[in-house]
Amino acid sequence: MAQVEVLIDVDTGVDDALALSFAALHPDINLRAVTCVAGNASLDNVYRNTRAVLAVAGAGHVPVARGASRPLIAAPRDAAHVHGHNGLAGLDLAVPEGGSDIHAVELMRREILASPTPPTLIALAPLTNVALLLRMYPEVAARLDRIVFMGGSASIGNATPVAEFNSWADPEAVAIVVDSGIPTVMYGLDVFYSAAVSEDDVAALERSSRPVAQLCAKLFRHMAVKDSDQKRIPAGTIAALGDAGTVCAVVDPAGLTTHRFPVSVCTDGSRSRGQTIVDRRSHRGESELNGASLGQPVDVALAVDGARLAQLFRRTILGSSGG
Repeated sequence: MAQVEVLIDVDTGVDDALALSFAALHPDINLRAVTCVAGNASLDNVYRNTRAVLAVAGAGHVPVARGASRPLIAAPRDAAHVHGHNGLAGLDLAVPEGGSDIHAVELMRREILASPTPPTLIALAPLTNVALLLRMYPEVAARLDRIVFMGGSASIGNATPVAEFNSWADPEAVAIVVDSGIPTVMYGLDVFYSAAVSEDDVAALERSSRPVAQLCAKLFRHMAVKDSDQKRIPAGTIAALGDAGTVCAVVDPAGLTTHRFPVSVCTDGSRSRGQTIVDRRSHRGESELNGASLGQPVDVALAVDGARLAQLFRRTILGSSGG
């Protein structure tokens, strides 16, 4: 495939770190910028983690910017119980000197307008930054090829019985994005755990002399403990790719099966807030016949070739060192 111009919005986050490592190394991705938002960890930790991971992956030159420190309306809530106190499994990575004062929204706008071809915006976090971009600079919508976001679910949730964490964290932002009319892919919980690495995959990363491979191995070992009692990952695997699967699917779309359905987001109700309502019916019902909206069409991921994406990740991280 031709090289894809990419911007990534993250809340780094163990699996965001895996996703950044893959994006930095895959030759079909030109990583233009990375923007940070509070989510898995505080904004300060996300910013530090992101810059540290990119440096390990040899991509310290990629511009990184801080964005929103909290959701549009809701109170900020993190996922330290999954990602560790600093968001990066407690790993203490060196953070490069310097940094940028540009805001994430301004960086996204700059890079979208400067891109030689319409870029793909990959959002792996609560969609706060992306929603702010579309509200502040609606003209950029026409310059984007598509938005691919990790979030939502056509079935069950994890933050609540019906809501996935990123959509639960800022449902108003999700509503702005899915209603924007920009071509959108939802890589949600329906496929999130199906792309996973085996013990052999992680051992190969551990044997590599590449620092980025060794970092990924440590992150997978952390997630293996978190995933061990969840019974959500395929037999014969130990840890999910998580957010990294989203980026792998951008490089290898044949590994992902999507269907176009109307999607709306619940922004009220204490128990249903953050639920992505995926309308899989073949006919309209009484509510629509009486004027209710179906929601905007979104390409919803419902199946994934998990082994294929896992091997793509492994080969990319190991590079010429084998595996």
